[in-house]
Amino acid sequence: MRCFIAIELPGKIKRDIGALIEILKGCHGDVRWVPSENIHLTLKFLGETPEHLLAKIGELLSKIVVSYEPFYIKICNMGMFPTKRHPRVIWVGVEDSEILRGLQNAIDDSMMSLGYEKEGRTFRPHLTIGRVRSQKGISHLITKLDSFKTRELGSTRVENIKLMRSELKPTGAEYYCLREIALGGKVDVE
Repeated sequence: MRCFIAIELPGKIKRDIGALIEILKGCHGDVRWVPSENIHLTLKFLGETPEHLLAKIGELLSKIVVSYEPFYIKICNMGMFPTKRHPRVIWVGVEDSEILRGLQNAIDDSMMSLGYEKEGRTFRPHLTIGRVRSQKGISHLITKLDSFKTRELGSTRVENIKLMRSELKPTGAEYYCLREIALGGKVDVE
């Protein structure tokens, strides 16, 4: 099964991002937009994961997050990767912090013991909201996106991380929580 480790966002922030996506859709760019209910902050993409590793992944994650107290993340800014000239991903930013970077790095390092490769790129916290399929309509979309560049969408308290399963379907990906692991050693929910 395809798995990843993520921070879930509250409904209000997802709805606010969904409203921005609706405005951006009006630019008629050739973009596959992420449904607002699927928006999350990926800490580690695992990819194909054998079922027998799920318990071990959960144990490793529990050992990591026990030393992290709940913290806040700020959702702000919008942009695109890799460049404005040739965008492939449209994103909403998450303000970087030492805590967030430390958590992501600890997760990345721990997953190496199970055979997962360490991420080759520097962690840049973001929420993917769209994937560009072609350059059709992109210049208008970039102009509109620039007007939202410094938009703030609030902050949220991170109290847990989730081990998620992604199932690809013709209508798009569907996500399922396999395990929720509370920060600070609180009780897990399975």
